[in-house]
Amino acid sequence: MTATTTPEIVENLDINEIKKLIPHRYPFLLVDRVTQAVPGFSAKGYKNVTANEPFFQGHFPFKPIMPGVLMVEALAQLACIAILLKDEYKGMLGVFTGIDGFKFRQMVVPGDRLDLEIELLKMKGPLGKLKASAKVGDKVAAEGEISFAMLKREDQ
Repeated sequence: MTATTTPEIVENLDINEIKKLIPHRYPFLLVDRVTQAVPGFSAKGYKNVTANEPFFQGHFPFKPIMPGVLMVEALAQLACIAILLKDEYKGMLGVFTGIDGFKFRQMVVPGDRLDLEIELLKMKGPLGKLKASAKVGDKVAAEGEISFAMLKREDQ
């Protein structure tokens, strides 16, 4: 019989801890908190969507709606955080290599909390693919798959 190990679980990373992991800054830092992560495998977090978001000035100011591409970006940032928590990828940079089958099902508006969730499907060397979903309450706002590559950061 082989022993099984319980994966490490990281909980409640605040904005300052997130900024230590990924290089994104205002106005493109789109994850406010990571509630739970299994380094290299999965993560849950959220973005509080406020009326003060700069994209609302130009994205239907008469009826503000969060752009779908920014929902995908928030999910990708959460994925980077989960991967960068794994020792072998510390200090690297995650970049998109593909976005597959994304569907946008629910409008996200000021006052919403966008709950983010990712799960790694496969990782081979620096290349990976994950399943991602964003919800407002119990309604799916966006879901699909993201492919990515982990690159060495040139600023370090």
